[in-house]
Amino acid sequence: MTSFHSFHGTITEITNFNAGEGEKKGCNKFFTVRNNLGVIVNFVVSPSTYFVDHEMLVVGDRVTGYYDGNAPTVLIYPPQYRALVMVKDNPNQNVKVDFFNSQLVSSDGQLQLNLSSNTHIVLTNGQFFSGYPGNHDLIVNYGPTTRSIPAQTTPYRIVVLC
Repeated sequence: MTSFHSFHGTITEITNFNAGEGEKKGCNKFFTVRNNLGVIVNFVVSPSTYFVDHEMLVVGDRVTGYYDGNAPTVLIYPPQYRALVMVKDNPNQNVKVDFFNSQLVSSDGQLQLNLSSNTHIVLTNGQFFSGYPGNHDLIVNYGPTTRSIPAQTTPYRIVVLC
């Protein structure tokens, strides 16, 4: 189970990032993101970073980057995290990246999923997921929610992070 943490802001710079010897040039990117308070975070974006809706991000885009809060990080400023998931802001959908238990409740207890026959459940490679999505790290695309605690929603799409 990954401890997903997030940072939301605007991309101010995208550059190539050489992660070390043996790395192919141009395969890793460095995204500098600044929030409304002026706080800066640098995300290392690799070929394994999942981009929701396979969006092509550019400088000026509002994004949320998700990273593993338990992963070791370099103690520098601004902080530098390995991006696991990147989400471009879209006013027509909500996205939650978290571990969901067997009852499909997120680890923070804020969202419960109600599956329907219209919910597309896929793997990161776009193939259908044939199992039950509970007890997995999930990327959930959803719309309206109830005002209950936890909020409940019927997601449009679930991406299972195996």
